[in-house]
Amino acid sequence: MSFGFVAFHYPAPEHLDGFVGNCHRIADYLRAQPGFESVGVWVSSDGSAVVTNASFASEEAFQASADGAHRMGATPDGISDLEIRPREVTFLVSR
Repeated sequence: MSFGFVAFHYPAPEHLDGFVGNCHRIADYLRAQPGFESVGVWVSSDGSAVVTNASFASEEAFQASADGAHRMGATPDGISDLEIRPREVTFLVSR
């Protein structure tokens, strides 16, 4: 059973490119982690939202990867300095 998330982020327009670049940097880190399955970085057509998603072989693999991503600046809860409103994160389990 895989474990994952989908997150909607709302960076300020002037921070969109930097925010997306940071998401790709974290995605590259995740790809090298044990239990990694997939990751995506998407931007809405109007540029108002960045959607990230990832899946891992287990919740434990996700947690181990999340700790490193957090050290790189990923903040799964709340809001970063680049965002204009709190992100929306949903955790998922495959069935």
